[in-house]
Amino acid sequence: MDRSAGGGTAAVIRKYDVRAQKKYGQNFLRDENVLRRIVEASEVTKEDTVLEIGPGTGALTAFLSESAGEVIAVEIDKKLIPVLEESVGQRENVRIINADILKTDIRELLIGREQGGCIRVVANLPYYITTPVIMGLLESEAPIDSMTVMVQKEVADRMLSLPGKKTYGALSLAVSYHTEARAVMEVPPECFIPRPKVSSTVMHLKVRREPPVRAADEKLLFDIIRASFNQRRKTLANGLKNYPGITCSMDRIVEAIELLGKGTTVRGEQLSLEEFARLSDLLGK
Repeated sequence: MDRSAGGGTAAVIRKYDVRAQKKYGQNFLRDENVLRRIVEASEVTKEDTVLEIGPGTGALTAFLSESAGEVIAVEIDKKLIPVLEESVGQRENVRIINADILKTDIRELLIGREQGGCIRVVANLPYYITTPVIMGLLESEAPIDSMTVMVQKEVADRMLSLPGKKTYGALSLAVSYHTEARAVMEVPPECFIPRPKVSSTVMHLKVRREPPVRAADEKLLFDIIRASFNQRRKTLANGLKNYPGITCSMDRIVEAIELLGKGTTVRGEQLSLEEFARLSDLLGK
């Protein structure tokens, strides 16, 4: 089947004279083997609804539409909407929306579509909005079962990072708390038009039904996590004391850190998710 008008990403770009917009961080995926691997990794079935973020020219949309029950493709670039309408818009199970995903009520968009199947997010994410999009999806309370996303390799490393590493931070902890994450494959720059300067990684995030740790106050837990990495050079105690959302005295903060068995010079990057959960319970009492 001719999946995208003209038979491929490069052909579509030539036909419609598509110009990548730097302001949207556009790099169009052209390698069909990678496109197939993304669809396979997403585990999408005919019972599922897929939210695709940034469909671009519709190359991945076309592959997804053959495996999914419905594909909701959200594209911010209005110049690409006519391209998408012609390349994949005639397919009965594809819905194209011209919108900014960061300003979209994701829960409202997806609610009710989980009946009988799963809701899966699939995206080739622009590097500059990767973290806001992923955090927005995780915190949206939308009934999402999994996310299969192409991200900058550096971001993938941060997602999978462990305590004590320089790449470890708030994103690592949020991904660990909300999902079971794994790297699917690394994708070199030559698989895109235009070529980015760095390699990418396809990540599969299976959303947890229950978090791996229990915290009495989830909001406080993530306030503490954000405070701990807001200024990485500061000690954990100073980071917490200077964060607007945390009102505990320095004495109480120090006491809680010591109850964890840590010294007062410990930094946030040295604490595990379990230790952050215990710290939030100590400070929340």
